[in-house]
Amino acid sequence: MKAYFAGGCFWCVTPIYKIYGVDKVTCGYSGGDEVNPTYKDVKAQKTGHRETIELTYDPKNVDYNTLLEIYLANVDPFDAEGQFIDKGFSYTLAIYYQTEEEKEKAMAAIKALEEETGKKAQIALEPFKSFYEAEEEHQDYYLKNPEAFAKEMEESGRNSRK
Repeated sequence: MKAYFAGGCFWCVTPIYKIYGVDKVTCGYSGGDEVNPTYKDVKAQKTGHRETIELTYDPKNVDYNTLLEIYLANVDPFDAEGQFIDKGFSYTLAIYYQTEEEKEKAMAAIKALEEETGKKAQIALEPFKSFYEAEEEHQDYYLKNPEAFAKEMEESGRNSRK
């Protein structure tokens, strides 16, 4: 099965899912209407797409609710402007649902978070339209560029969050 989450910088959220039993994490773009967007254009806010990860998973190993929990624990769900130092629409949060069941589970997870914190989550919940795989240099960035990745995690503020 596949799931789609926009969690800000796709480099930063990729390794999290690798340790929780997800078979494959692919960086890409989703949410907009432009066909085959490029990283440069998405980052420049020209496409209506968000940086998004595509999770390929076996529900026998990890279920959708667990994927939602991991997602919510690794983003700032209350930032409407983007994530950490990355600002702009392409870095805002979104859960792209493919079925009514996914939509209901995502709505329940967001509602539970809001009730727990007393804050309004800034997470778009949108029907899945399409996914465009990012250029190869963005796939498994943390493995290809470990020093630059560590610096990004530190400078972005993601390492210092709760």
